[in-house]
Amino acid sequence: MIEWFKTLHPVVQALLATCFTWGMTAAGAALVFVFKTVNQRLLDGMLGFAAGVMIAASYWSLLAPAIEMTEESGGIPWIPAVVGFLLGGIFLRIVDGLLPHLHIGFPDEEREGFKTHWRRSVLLVLAITLHNFPEGLAVGVAFGALGADFPAASLAGAVALAIGIGIQNFPEGTAVSVPLRREGFSRFKSFWYGQMSGVVEPIAGVLGAAAVLLIKPILPYALAFAAGAMIYVVIEELIPESQLKSNSDVATSGAMIGFAVMMLLDVALG
Repeated sequence: MIEWFKTLHPVVQALLATCFTWGMTAAGAALVFVFKTVNQRLLDGMLGFAAGVMIAASYWSLLAPAIEMTEESGGIPWIPAVVGFLLGGIFLRIVDGLLPHLHIGFPDEEREGFKTHWRRSVLLVLAITLHNFPEGLAVGVAFGALGADFPAASLAGAVALAIGIGIQNFPEGTAVSVPLRREGFSRFKSFWYGQMSGVVEPIAGVLGAAAVLLIKPILPYALAFAAGAMIYVVIEELIPESQLKSNSDVATSGAMIGFAVMMLLDVALG
């Protein structure tokens, strides 16, 4: 199985990897068929876990390789890392200000983006979809680096990143579907909206891998860009949501565990 995967084109590898992360979102959303509600402390801990995974992935799987690749090519190591990182955050800030969405747990008055009469359920899904884009992009860029023949890139590292993102997508799927069920949606509709929040990841993954293969010099910038976008999501969305109900200790513990799990995956496998 592993040998077969190695023979695939990097864009196909990225597609399959992000289909896995999307599948994990769907698996988490499927819990709505079993539970109508989830304990708020558990949900906050799961959101904290997702934040921890994304923070660790941003450094171990994205920024560190970007710096190493720049050093290997004889460039100034900090330039792509800093420039790409800030551009990723700026990009997410612009999209965040334009795309209509509503973060889970917040009242309708806290809607963001341009004004619209779209239903609350759509806005909730768009909020998760917005932060799933950089996750898919990160996985895609990691696999694209393999095709670009950078010594610092490894299949094991890209797979570790995909596994880490997939693990943290499970609670994210639950964090979308269960609140929708609590608001009166049917189990199937809640599941459907929950898994749809992850459909953007395969799209972003393919785009990221293809962009790197077409323009190899942008790879360190692309890695740092994905890292900046993910950190923006963590600070702007996941951490505030996880501590909204005053479960800060649980959320913080979840973030520590999530960081440790992603670090373990990247160091052990990458």
